[in-house]
Amino acid sequence: MIFEPVVDTHGEANLEALTVEEKDTGADLVRRCRAGDGGAWEEIVSQFSRRIFNLAYRFTSSVEAAEDLTQEVFVRIYKTLGQFDPDQGNLANWLMRLARNRIIDDYRHRQRNPQNSMADTVDKHSFHLRAVGISAHREVERKELRGQVQEGIDKLPPDLRTCVILRDIEELSYKEIVEVLQIPEGTVKSRINRGRIELAKILRRMRVVEI
Repeated sequence: MIFEPVVDTHGEANLEALTVEEKDTGADLVRRCRAGDGGAWEEIVSQFSRRIFNLAYRFTSSVEAAEDLTQEVFVRIYKTLGQFDPDQGNLANWLMRLARNRIIDDYRHRQRNPQNSMADTVDKHSFHLRAVGISAHREVERKELRGQVQEGIDKLPPDLRTCVILRDIEELSYKEIVEVLQIPEGTVKSRINRGRIELAKILRRMRVVEI
């Protein structure tokens, strides 16, 4: 599966509102998957693959690594479908929690075992999101901005980078970040503030202007 990284500013914001219908839909999809319904699994992959890939790319800055990690996340999801409990939250919350934990584990491992690799460009890849009414020139400008912001994020120290991604891109609450990273809330807030300030400085040095 091939995707282009995009900043999803609404992906996690809507996960808080949990309705009975969402519970039933998630539970039904999982039930059908466990019963061997390939269509149900394809629906889950279709709904969440781009979001998981985007998150993986934020932490890896590599299309190939993000694709591999996305595949790995879905293998883990499939193997643990029996652990999903709709009474504890909707399918999206449960699934994205698994994805975040695996992606952050991978990120920490790579920080302990650094490799000399350059961030991939996504221009040669075939998946594109086109917003209605946006000109080709405007789309190119937005793609360039996303790449510059990612480059700036890559320059942040690992602890600040993780918190900035989870808060400002994934839009997790402070409480959710505490649960993911297992650090005090005060530390989370401090790292987010420091990360934002440092990122702003980096982008100014790069002469990046919001468009």
